Amino acid sequence: MTRLAQVSALALLTLCLAASANAQRGDAPQRGEAQGGRGPRPGQLGGAVTAHYPPVFFREDWKYDTSVPNQNNEREPEHTIVQGDVKNPNLEVRLYGDKAGTRTVLQPYNDDITYVMSLLCTSNWAITLRDRNNDVDLSGLATIKWRTRVSGFHLLRPVLKLADGTWLIGDKAVGLSTDWVESEIQLYDVRWRNLDITQVVEGREARWVDNPDLTHVEEIGFTDLMRGAGHGSGGGSRVDWIQVTGNAVPRAKR
Repeated sequence: MTRLAQVSALALLTLCLAASANAQRGDAPQRGEAQGGRGPRPGQLGGAVTAHYPPVFFREDWKYDTSVPNQNNEREPEHTIVQGDVKNPNLEVRLYGDKAGTRTVLQPYNDDITYVMSLLCTSNWAITLRDRNNDVDLSGLATIKWRTRVSGFHLLRPVLKLADGTWLIGDKAVGLSTDWVESEIQLYDVRWRNLDITQVVEGREARWVDNPDLTHVEEIGFTDLMRGAGHGSGGGSRVDWIQVTGNAVPRAKR
């Protein structure tokens, strides 16, 4: 190879290396950017490099309203859920479907644990909580955390009521556990269907609700879309506490 050819080959190699380095610096997705072709959804997490975790919007641990007559003569006092069972003074409880079958239960022999349950519901049911003054923005990295004990084939799912009156039920769920377990649902990962809140069943049109606007949510709750099996080890859902993270949004007058 002549000296001129050697110089030309070296120059070509230098140009190739420089182009490769530029591609690695400029074309590769940065840490935290969206990958795999999935773009941001309206009102939800986009391709931001910095993750912004919302604050706790509410937490409800339940208490037992002793002014309500006990509906169970056994060692665990219980009664149909009433507003007096809500520990957080900023929250209102809403019941749907079989309201009378829902129960608040106190276990004096178990550190006075108080929880709500569906074991005595004779038809579908739902329990939600509503802040007295604010809606909540559940877009981005908002979460639902809860401590649950579910028996049988029941699957406990999140329920939302949007500010425009739309009801949604999510595909993420918690199922059977022998004892109490804590879990978390990242709402960005949830797919939603319409919920018929009157009957507490899926909407008649079995379609996914793609990219719902979760920036104004009025009520947050749960259901397993099933009746209970009664006291004992039969099917039912129990919730010890529930915590929701999201940004408060002043509720518009409507």
